[in-house]
Amino acid sequence: MGFLGIREIIERIDKNTEAIKNLQEQVRSLQEQVLENSKATRGLQEQIVKLQEQVVKLQEQTRNLQEQVLKHSKRLEEHSKAIRSLQEEIKRLGDKISALGARWDLIAEEVFRNALAKFVQDYFKIAKVKRWTYFDKDGKVFGYPTLIEIDIIVKDNIHRLIEVKSSVDPYDIWAFNRKCNFYKELNKVNVRKIIVTCYAEDRAKETAKALGVEIIER
Repeated sequence: MGFLGIREIIERIDKNTEAIKNLQEQVRSLQEQVLENSKATRGLQEQIVKLQEQVVKLQEQTRNLQEQVLKHSKRLEEHSKAIRSLQEEIKRLGDKISALGARWDLIAEEVFRNALAKFVQDYFKIAKVKRWTYFDKDGKVFGYPTLIEIDIIVKDNIHRLIEVKSSVDPYDIWAFNRKCNFYKELNKVNVRKIIVTCYAEDRAKETAKALGVEIIER
């Protein structure tokens, strides 16, 4: 082998050595990248673990909230039942009070009527007031069939038609006037329309004046 052959071999060895160095550098670079990727992967894994832990905590909190909501719902239902029960009891008491009130109104009205009836007897100097009743089957007075009742005192050919009430309002005046006009038309007599009461509203007095009804307040 000559000098040129040895030189060529040396040059090839140098080239191979350079190539090996380059490969070694590439390997080191790849190793560094792998190391960095491993670190990044571990970081991601740690984050995933933390997220999983947070998810577990959130699930526990959600279950706790659901349990609390369920408890509150049961309490609300119990409270609602209690409230409904109280409302029903209040309604029953209200009905009883209304019934008692109605009975009291009837009793009070009857007491007033008896007292005022005695006053009427003394006022007109008579022993007894006559009660006139007539069934209005055609509904001429109030628009439907009903029994018409009026207290009557006949004196000097004048029929004094009397209504005795503890208190009167405009409707009472209107209704009494309708009955009086019906009586007058039916019996063809002169009438004097009189309401005896303990209290008459101002509007009732105005209505009475307009309809020709006398009010005697006792």
